[in-house]
Amino acid sequence: MDALCPVCGQPMSWVSGHFHCDACHGDYQQTALCPDCQQPLQELKACGAVDYFCQNGHGMISKKRVQFTYSPYSEE
Repeated sequence: MDALCPVCGQPMSWVSGHFHCDACHGDYQQTALCPDCQQPLQELKACGAVDYFCQNGHGMISKKRVQFTYSPYSEE
């Protein structure tokens, strides 16, 4: 699944820890949200696999159900 720019809808590329849109020159960070409660998910990374867990009672969330949002990236 491609990461699409929230401004122009073009595919973005992964650059140095964030997404970059070559079309409109924006930089964005990705947030994984629970499809049931719209709260950020905890990412669990092990052995190259990434799983998602909702701490608000929904448990493990299938990667196919995760909703990704993109917000402006800042290097703070």
